[in-house]
Amino acid sequence: MKLYAKTIPQTLPNWATVVTKSADLFEIEINDEHPNFQSLLEELATEIEPGTIGVKAEDLCFRLGIEMSNPHLHHLVEQAQTLISLIATHPDYKQLLELGYQPDLNIADAQTALTYLQWELERNRELSI
Repeated sequence: MKLYAKTIPQTLPNWATVVTKSADLFEIEINDEHPNFQSLLEELATEIEPGTIGVKAEDLCFRLGIEMSNPHLHHLVEQAQTLISLIATHPDYKQLLELGYQPDLNIADAQTALTYLQWELERNRELSI
């Protein structure tokens, strides 16, 4: 699991690691299988809406002393495209296809949707200049 933050405390728990750091963004990798992280999730768990139990990102970040960042949409689209490419070439995904997995929408559909979104973002950026 990854978090993107504007600010972080000087020390993070041993299950959280800063992966990248730029002038205005910290990318933090969370080992979500670490027992201490799991304990924190159990402690922060709340009913988000009727019948849905979870942890609010706001509560988790407050506990860690992290100020969340809201990355630009084009950055999220690039990340999504990278992840979809990794899924498409992953051996487990290929094995599912070989076993007959035939979703209504496929990886190529997702890639196309993201490409269209990226084009629209670029077009809107050009119009605003």
